[in-house]
Amino acid sequence: MATGVYLLCALTSALCAGLLMREYRRSRARLLLWSSISFFGFACSNALAFTDFVVLPNVEMWQIRPALTTLSIAALLYGLVWDVD
Repeated sequence: MATGVYLLCALTSALCAGLLMREYRRSRARLLLWSSISFFGFACSNALAFTDFVVLPNVEMWQIRPALTTLSIAALLYGLVWDVD
């Protein structure tokens, strides 16, 4: 069950990133760019969680996943707060 949840989270985040990037290319709204970058980072973090817990359970990735998630949140915050047109 957990395997499916990890995969669905990664796929959903990647789909959101793709849809946000597609809309950014159409409208050139910068917030969409920062949101797509953020969701791409979330997708990578979820994929790393799947890899960490399912594929390579003996390899510790507990430092990489939170760092990647923090960078993704920072990108979204930058887009929301400082990148104002």
